[in-house]
Amino acid sequence: MNRLSEYRIMWILVFFDLPTETKRDKRAYMLFRKQLQKDGFSMFQFSIYVRHCASTDNADVHIKRVKSFMPDYGHVAVMCITDKQFGNIEIFHGSKVAKVNSQPMQLELF
Repeated sequence: MNRLSEYRIMWILVFFDLPTETKRDKRAYMLFRKQLQKDGFSMFQFSIYVRHCASTDNADVHIKRVKSFMPDYGHVAVMCITDKQFGNIEIFHGSKVAKVNSQPMQLELF
């Protein structure tokens, strides 16, 4: 089997909804996000992080890591999909143009 097959390469998606009411909750939330980033995950959306893995075995290692640093409260879901499936994701952006903040005035020193 080809080592670089789009059906062998995996993507891990971590979805989470964590409480942020108290300082302790916020700290746990921030720590969880930092640990995901430290393990090579990138933000896909605000509460969705993704990581590329070379194989299912490699993905299993990272899934176990995520389980090891999950916070006590909130909801965390982990999904593994193939590179082929990830490539079929369609991303849509809103049609309204976001209001751009005005440019700050430039300071001249001379």
